[in-house]
Amino acid sequence: MCTATTYKTKDFYFGRNLDYDISYGETIVITPRKYKFIFRNNTAITEHYAIIGMACVIDNYPLYFDAMNEKGLAVAGLNFVGNAAYFDAKDGCDNVAQFEFIPWLLCRCGSVKEARELLQGVNITNTPFDDSLPVAQLHWLIADREDCIVVEQMNDGIHIYDNPVGVLTNNPPFDKQLFALNNYRNLSPKNPENTFCDRIGLDAYSRGMGGIGLPGDLSSQSRFVKAAFTKLNSVSGDSEEESVSQCFHILHSVEQQRGCCELDEGRYEITIYTSCCNVDKGVYYYTAYNNHRITAVDMHREELSGAELICYPMVSTGEVLFQN
Repeated sequence: MCTATTYKTKDFYFGRNLDYDISYGETIVITPRKYKFIFRNNTAITEHYAIIGMACVIDNYPLYFDAMNEKGLAVAGLNFVGNAAYFDAKDGCDNVAQFEFIPWLLCRCGSVKEARELLQGVNITNTPFDDSLPVAQLHWLIADREDCIVVEQMNDGIHIYDNPVGVLTNNPPFDKQLFALNNYRNLSPKNPENTFCDRIGLDAYSRGMGGIGLPGDLSSQSRFVKAAFTKLNSVSGDSEEESVSQCFHILHSVEQQRGCCELDEGRYEITIYTSCCNVDKGVYYYTAYNNHRITAVDMHREELSGAELICYPMVSTGEVLFQN
């Protein structure tokens, strides 16, 4: 399971938690402009926008979990098990394999507006990367600093939703995730007035009582509500340090700790990494489960006109800074 969010101060930020029980050798990968993307059912792209994101690299191909391009568009894929549906290639469509979807968009689109137009003819296919990797059931959060959408392909076809909250988790489908916020319209960051009964003096005995009823469990619908509440009520300065720190705080509010989400005996889902990208500046920040020190890779410190992948293995362990 996963959570993704947008955040905007002076710059635009895009981040996610990758929640899973195993690691796939996560690597920060910069795909320069002349890396050749070969698509299974579509025309190869030899020149495109540069991309940076977290990926698993197999046979020199970046299987991106989330990424952004140099033009300011960002995409994250999140589990959508039981609802996602992919089809065989169809005549008259842009046939894109599920694992190709992120680079296919980021190679060609510099904005959500352009992505909307490109998606009108898409058919996401059930083509596997290879026999060892099953086709992951996903839906996608796509955003720039002005707009945000969710893309889901189900049995009845492609769905493109406006996303006014800039948050996505897993199940149920996004329209139902969003509708569930109606159940929490009474929540507030302010302490509540006594509306129980004006004849009984009830005390606001604690700070934070306006949030009583805010979900705290790790289910995907609950994480959606909590992340949306946290993000939409979040306040920070607009410096890079304050903005990045706040984006991480939003995502860490719904992170998963080992032992709290048991899949079967001795196997647990955890937040393997959390990312926060400055999409305007092309900087990919991240933390790992055993390393909460923020690490960063700046795509613009690299030569972006090349043809070879630039890879930085995720720093998964950290050091304690002693002050004495």
